[in-house]
Amino acid sequence: MKSIFLTDEKPGGNLMRPPGIALRRWRMRRILKRHPIPHRIWQSVSRRVLLLRGLDAVQMAHLRELTTWFLDQKSITGAQGLEVTPSMRVVVAAQACLLILDLGVEYFDGWVEVILYPGAFRVNHVQRDAMGLVHDEASALSGESWLRGPVILSWNDVERDSYHRQGGNNIVLHEFAHKLDGLNGVANGMPPLRRGMSRKQWTEALSGAYAELCRDVAAGKPGFINSYAATSPAEFFAVLSEYFFTAPDILKSCCPAVYRQLTLFYRQAQVGSTPMMNLKAHP
Repeated sequence: MKSIFLTDEKPGGNLMRPPGIALRRWRMRRILKRHPIPHRIWQSVSRRVLLLRGLDAVQMAHLRELTTWFLDQKSITGAQGLEVTPSMRVVVAAQACLLILDLGVEYFDGWVEVILYPGAFRVNHVQRDAMGLVHDEASALSGESWLRGPVILSWNDVERDSYHRQGGNNIVLHEFAHKLDGLNGVANGMPPLRRGMSRKQWTEALSGAYAELCRDVAAGKPGFINSYAATSPAEFFAVLSEYFFTAPDILKSCCPAVYRQLTLFYRQAQVGSTPMMNLKAHP
């Protein structure tokens, strides 16, 4: 089978070269000083959001810094009359930044806006069928991520996934994983990999698991993860990221090679629902 999780870009090749360490630290200190997250809000969110409970003190402190940076650099606004409170902004930003806890803020380059709807929202997309005919199709979504545009989320779904654990489901992780995937200019399940990671091993692991899932879905069998992941390589990566952080035991059991690649990419080994010490990538 032809490899599908593959791009001509070199790992990290589409990322802007980050500024020097001293400058980055100065910028971060400036943001933290000028726009701190109130302690009351951070304590409330970090206690209530289930996804954050496994973090140790060092990880939590770093996540707070990244969340502060996110809120300074990205706008989070409401649609259809939804009033977005400071706590709501922190809930979204903290879970989004869990993805880049050990990746770096440059992985969220190229966009500036998050839009929250009260619930599922309707969108119209132009679709071309097998005969080449174009159709305008409407659908209700709980989340959407535009390649160079905003991330759009249903607040009802954000609340559900934040406060009530459902293994393999987290709309914030899913949509922001698409942002990582799209950094090379196309969403195809191949985000810019870390230095030292093997593109060949990534491609083989994800392509093999994706092909197996597609065969199961086509045969009417229950998939080893949410069958929506068989929609495309991009959706496969987004769903895998959800499982990696919310149901790592399932992912590790059914796709150990994929689990290993995600561990190297995110540098967060997951056991059950508890993040372990960061791992170094191996060539």
